[in-house]
Amino acid sequence: MKLIRSRSENDTEILADLLAPLNLGSWQYHPVAGSTNDLAMAWAQKGAPDWSLVIADEQTAGRGRYDRGWVTKPGSALAISLVLRPSTSETAYLPRFTALAALGLIWALAGLGLEGQIKWPNDILLAEKKVGGVLVEVDWQGELLRSLVVGMGVNVNDEALPDPEDLRYPAISAAQARGERVDRWALLADTLKAMIELRTVIQKSVFLEAWNHRLAFRDQWVQLTFPGTKTANVKILNITNKGQLEVETADGNALTVVAGEIGMSPQKDERGS
Repeated sequence: MKLIRSRSENDTEILADLLAPLNLGSWQYHPVAGSTNDLAMAWAQKGAPDWSLVIADEQTAGRGRYDRGWVTKPGSALAISLVLRPSTSETAYLPRFTALAALGLIWALAGLGLEGQIKWPNDILLAEKKVGGVLVEVDWQGELLRSLVVGMGVNVNDEALPDPEDLRYPAISAAQARGERVDRWALLADTLKAMIELRTVIQKSVFLEAWNHRLAFRDQWVQLTFPGTKTANVKILNITNKGQLEVETADGNALTVVAGEIGMSPQKDERGS
């Protein structure tokens, strides 16, 4: 009689083969999880080493910025969280760890012939539609940084896409952009490999240059919503050394933005008019 394995057993075997060459600190796979970030944070507080990885096939209580929900349907997407333990020198560059994950995914997508961009501060776009997002959470003990948890969700295949009425921003899957299904575990391994390489230069100017090179809507006028309800039409200029967004306002002044959200429809006309 042929032994029939569950999808989770097959996934675990595939992941073991793909992740072994990366020499991660450790990793765990969950067929179903509430939030991979919550699992990773609890693991970090119990001593998980640098580059420890939590993977979920299905995620029921994932979240993005401002505690917005992010549901991961089984067999269709990436829902992962990494425990990272920045060195003392890396601590000065914490905003770059969001871009570390985003750029890692973009490099992996490039291997599929797809050109991704980063919609500041934490979304990854394909064809100006959201394919993934990053959420970084920090564990401090007083002034001592104990760990970072870098969570990422990616719409790999079409089943991952939310219902249109649930979207705050147009969405796309990697498969939709490519025109054929994508192997999500291979995409995960390629993303992690890229992140490991990129981390070696995270403190250098070349990392910031890569971030700016992939900055979505650069030199375009967009609608930017600040924390609260205030909105303004601004021109995207670049990312600063501290990971902030530098923009030009409608009256021609330069403004450095610490927090905000680029609206659903970038303004195509000059100065948003």
